Amino acid sequence: MAGKVLLTGISGFLGGHIALQLLKSGYQVRGSVRNLNKSEKVRQTLAKHGADIDNLEFVALDLNKDDGWNDAMDGVDFLMHTASPFVTSMPKDKMELITPAVEGTKRALNAALAANISRIVLTSSSVAIMHGHSNVHSGESPKTFSEDDWTNIGGSDVNAYIESKTLAEKTAWEIMGKAKRTNDFSTINPTLILGPLLDNDPGTSGALILRLLTGSVPASPRFYLPIVDVRDVAAMHLLALEKDEARAKRFISSSGGLWIKQIADLIKSEKPQFASKMPKFQMPDWGVKIYALFDKEVRDSLSQLGIAHHVDNSRAKKVLGVDFISPEQAVLATVNSMVEQKLV
Repeated sequence: MAGKVLLTGISGFLGGHIALQLLKSGYQVRGSVRNLNKSEKVRQTLAKHGADIDNLEFVALDLNKDDGWNDAMDGVDFLMHTASPFVTSMPKDKMELITPAVEGTKRALNAALAANISRIVLTSSSVAIMHGHSNVHSGESPKTFSEDDWTNIGGSDVNAYIESKTLAEKTAWEIMGKAKRTNDFSTINPTLILGPLLDNDPGTSGALILRLLTGSVPASPRFYLPIVDVRDVAAMHLLALEKDEARAKRFISSSGGLWIKQIADLIKSEKPQFASKMPKFQMPDWGVKIYALFDKEVRDSLSQLGIAHHVDNSRAKKVLGVDFISPEQAVLATVNSMVEQKLV
């Protein structure tokens, strides 16, 4: 099913891996970047990992601007829209995240529909599924979230990033529904994406692992991280594009989860050279709340303290045939690549 794919956000961690798998599968790729100055680094990185860059071209697109979107669809068969702002520290004005996420989705999908692109795959997030639900915080049995669930953006644990991803995906389904094209649409909803870096940019996803490896997390807060390997997420994008069974569906992308202490213990065990850098003890919740007064990133995550969100990945396994890489393997692949890239 080769053809030409417009891939937004190609310079990102996930975008790079999707581009690599597309090119190795025989697709032509038109990658979007905000500034074409980034294109040469992306080209060199993908070539280093064995991609046929003769089938790679670039276009400049901005989520906040109309310029270029219609032209970018010329000659394109498929759209994979991965570009969206991703942060761990929330801005003072939540619209700094929500506006580009939602408006960028509108621009991408409306331009694709105007050009009669045959299939569209959107990178959403598991945060559009599993937040704002009271029974996660109560004494009830923990809920396992599926693709039938949507985040309630009025929930107390919903920050600007969660709201941006939820609204962007809802907007996408509304646009495709009004155009009567939902059958040509799929979304991938990953949890925290880890795995091997393609270059020396750790990205936002790898920031926690890098902090652990550099000794800047003195104690383990009780944060639970649902995890997926970037290679699985990239593969799911291709499978969603190619399989008729994937039409009009959302797909949770997750292989399980680990508490930060479990991640630290895993690194200690498998990478003993970093043992001295790992947190020395698990911090009590009251201590995390005090520490959060001095660390905005932790403060912005306090609503998740002590909460384990569980998701059902059976649809990805059954419909797409994904055999997920374990969260432990994903963590270690991240560590290994950070060593290879001389980040630690």
